[in-house]
Amino acid sequence: MKGRVSEANQVKNEPGGAVRAVAHGGNLHEAARRYGIPYADWLDLSTGINPHGYPVPPVPAELWRRLPDDGDDFAACAARYYGAPDAAHVLPVAGSQAAIRALPALLPRARVGIAPLTYGEYAPAFERNGHEATLLDISRDTLPDTLTHAVVVNPNNPTAEHLSTAKLLHWHAQLSARGGTLLVDEAFADTMPSASLAANTHREGLLVLRSPGKFFGLAGVRAGFVLGAPALLERLRHTLGAWTVSGPARHAVKAAFADVDWQRQMRSRLEADSARLVELLQAQRFDMRSTPLFAWTCDARAAALHEALARRGVWTRLFTPSASVRFGLPANEAEWTRFSERLHEAVREIDSMRAG
Repeated sequence: MKGRVSEANQVKNEPGGAVRAVAHGGNLHEAARRYGIPYADWLDLSTGINPHGYPVPPVPAELWRRLPDDGDDFAACAARYYGAPDAAHVLPVAGSQAAIRALPALLPRARVGIAPLTYGEYAPAFERNGHEATLLDISRDTLPDTLTHAVVVNPNNPTAEHLSTAKLLHWHAQLSARGGTLLVDEAFADTMPSASLAANTHREGLLVLRSPGKFFGLAGVRAGFVLGAPALLERLRHTLGAWTVSGPARHAVKAAFADVDWQRQMRSRLEADSARLVELLQAQRFDMRSTPLFAWTCDARAAALHEALARRGVWTRLFTPSASVRFGLPANEAEWTRFSERLHEAVREIDSMRAG
């Protein structure tokens, strides 16, 4: 990789060159083994998934027996929810992860800019397909003329930084003029729908990835969407093959997209929960950034806090070598109380060790 990129963007290698998977949150079995705490006893704050997931209606029995049917209006429902031009600009996929791995092979091999600390699957996916991944400075208005493609997670996971649509469209214009592509991952954008680039995906060289997994708390259905120009989506469809999203998953996601009242109430609830989480951490003198679904700190004590909380059965997401930590939302009052108590205990331990 060109320049130094955080481990969050790297595939880790085993001795002898074997490739290990990129680390993710939700790896609770690993935490249970490492710290000797039973799986059921953990408070898992290691992901940015909404803990108040959408209440999926019962799945009709026929959906378990029948193959998924592309005539079920699924893409059109997604186009309406996300604000894409129409169903032809939406391709359902088996989670955005499937698209992340497949799309680099469909783009001209070139240099791709990726932020130094962002979702860790992008750089390996592009490099496996012959691209040269390099650092992307998101503070710039004008991209280096050596870049052909760029990847932006907006808002960014884990740093919570958000780039304006005007800036991203300016970047897209630069890359498109070079025959390149701007790929914008909006996995956490459901809480700020007006900031999405979905309506602009008729433009050549602009791809937007969306997922119902985070905001709707439906990560287990493994459904996602690629929004973009129909010609590229058709190539991706051919690459991925038929039946990428199951019938029960389509049923769940369509119901969630149609429930406007639930969406409105949940956005308000997540805003309040996020503010509460930030307040708890700021009270312990941690400098925080946040989205409505997670909070993040790069405080000098962050790695020590992750370790101290883990010894107390609270699992957070540690990013190395940046030594920063992301916190998801507790699900109920019992979890909020537990987290607050363990946080105070952990900080007292850290402060005592630093004082000694």
